[in-house]
Amino acid sequence: MRDYTTQMDAARKGIITPEMEAVAKKEYRTPEEIRDLVARGQVAICANKLHTCIEPNGVGSMLRTKINVNLGVSRDCKDYDIEMKKVQAAVDMGAEAIMDLSSHGDTQPFRRKLTSECKAMIGTVPVYDSVIHYQRDLATLTAQDFIDVVRLHAEDGVDFVTLHCGITRKTIEQIRMHKRKMNIVSRGGSLVFAWMSMTGEENPFYEHFDEILDICREYDVTISLGDACRPGCLADASDVCQIEELVRLGELTKRAWAKDVQVMIEGPGHMPLDQIEANMKIQQTICMGAPFYVLGPLVTDIAPGYDHITSAIGGAIAASAGAAFLCYVTPAEHLALPNVEDVKQGIIASRIAAHAADIAKKIPHARDIDDAMADARRNFDWEKQWECAIDPETAKSIRESRAPEQEDSCSMCGKFCAVRSMNKALNGEYIDIL
Repeated sequence: MRDYTTQMDAARKGIITPEMEAVAKKEYRTPEEIRDLVARGQVAICANKLHTCIEPNGVGSMLRTKINVNLGVSRDCKDYDIEMKKVQAAVDMGAEAIMDLSSHGDTQPFRRKLTSECKAMIGTVPVYDSVIHYQRDLATLTAQDFIDVVRLHAEDGVDFVTLHCGITRKTIEQIRMHKRKMNIVSRGGSLVFAWMSMTGEENPFYEHFDEILDICREYDVTISLGDACRPGCLADASDVCQIEELVRLGELTKRAWAKDVQVMIEGPGHMPLDQIEANMKIQQTICMGAPFYVLGPLVTDIAPGYDHITSAIGGAIAASAGAAFLCYVTPAEHLALPNVEDVKQGIIASRIAAHAADIAKKIPHARDIDDAMADARRNFDWEKQWECAIDPETAKSIRESRAPEQEDSCSMCGKFCAVRSMNKALNGEYIDIL
């Protein structure tokens, strides 16, 4: 029997939970260090008490950068079996979180399957599911309807929920006054904006925030405070709407922590490269070090089909400057629902970005695998290189498809290989080139 309600409640009582123990082991830290970071809100352990098969992970800027993968069916792509294949592929490739963004059909069985079978953190966006759950048009839904869906997701074992609490009636006027090139591009944010515009009422997730906190406290659900006003193009980055919403998210963070509810803050989507570090620092100040969860940021708007790359560039900079959680972006971003190969490419790109940032932040033992790879390359130990590779299958297939004449080289350099020449020279051997 737990004598605490949430991970934050336990930490503030001086209790080290099994989840804190597991995170400490993964992060090469003491359980006491993890407990203290959770108590301060600087690390979130997203672990609904009903998600019993989870392998806990900590999200925080001083820990390894974590990866989230967005999945889910839509009206045009309805096959849940394919989505489960993507889930398994994502977990196999090292993603720590899965967000179910399903927007079609009976979503509850898939969501429950995730929380009963998947070891990764599971997140959702309840506002998406509200229309689907009730099968009613947006304007006919009540504030209580939205809150009831938050409870439903908590009861289903979801570990974190994205709630667009920071967009208010004031935002409607800001969007109209401060003309944006792309307006609101957050799907959840646009739905809340539309509901407020049609009903004339305040954002239910903001107005009834205390009731939502009570639900999250009951099930130990982490709130991911969604950035409804995140920039959807470079021109809208760091504008009044984005920053004003961030200030409100900082206020809501304090309210959540007062009830021992863990919080993550969602961050920008598209942003010029030179603005990223400043945005991370502003968030850390306004939100008091709460873990920052970013989508990208994408550093250019002109690369459809390659946005996993534009995202990885921004993600590496963001994480090295303090972001804790990277939401992957696939080559299909802005174009289509990703297939299994898109998911793989998106995860690999995000993992590269996260790992590069962890090295820059000097996360304990982050560079060990890179040093092992360097040794393996010097020694032409190909099997060890595959062990060290972030995607060994691709690396191995490239080499095998273009096999060199000699094993101690590659088909790029052959006997001109610098590593081969240096090994021979330092061993006092004759260096044959022709």
